[in-house]
Formats: sequence, C-alpha cells, structure tokens
Amino acid sequence: VIASVVLSALPSLGSNFKGGTFAGITTRSDGTHCAVVLLPVTAEDITWEAAKAWAVEQGGELPTRPVAALLFANVQPALSPEWHWTADEYTASFAWYCHFTGGSQSFTHKLNELAAVAVRLIPISS
Repeated sequence: VIASVVLSALPSLGSNFKGGTFAGITTRSDGTHCAVVLLPVTAEDITWEAAKAWAVEQGGELPTRPVAALLFANVQPALSPEWHWTADEYTASFAWYCHFTGGSQSFTHKLNELAAVAVRLIPISS
C-alpha cells in the first residue's frame, strides 16, 4: 500500500509508476488530490458487482466516471477498445460504463457482462 506521493515525484503521463501506468491527477469528493495509476490487468465479460470485487483483488478500484474520462484522455493506447464498467451507479439495477474507443459514457444493467480496468488512487502530499 502506497501512503502518498509528492507532486514533484510524479512522472509524465503514460509512464510506468507504482505498479501501473500514470494517467493523471484527480480530486476526490473530500478534496484530496490523487495520482491515478491504471493497473496493468483487464477483466473481460464480468458483471458490475464482480468487477468491483475484481478491482479490489487487483489492489485498486473501478474508476469513477470522471476518472474513466481521464483514462480515455491521457492513456487511451493502454486501454482495450470496448465497454468498461465505472464505479458509479445509475440506479439500484443500472451502472455507468465508458467506451474506450470514443470515450462515450452511458448506463446499462449491472448483470450485463462488460470489461473492467482497475485504478489505484494515491493521495498527493505537499
């Protein structure tokens, strides 16, 4: 587990970093700025609940919708061009996904089987 990283230690976008690919910086709802690291393994044909558990097993979490957009913007070549789950629910039965070919986002039933990537969010310290 990586406690935090200083801003000056962050590499360029797309570089290897802390067990994955550095994809940029995001801010959590509590105001914490975090480095986003795309982990190297992708799951295929997995439901939303299974994808959330799989991401934790990888040492990360599913990306939120904003983080999925950040992944598409900054490290698209590292992503497979298909539908990927995000961490965000739409309703009790539906969740959001992002397509990593065009970057579009929509929602589908949680029992559908899509791909998944995991990200690690590392807090940035001063």
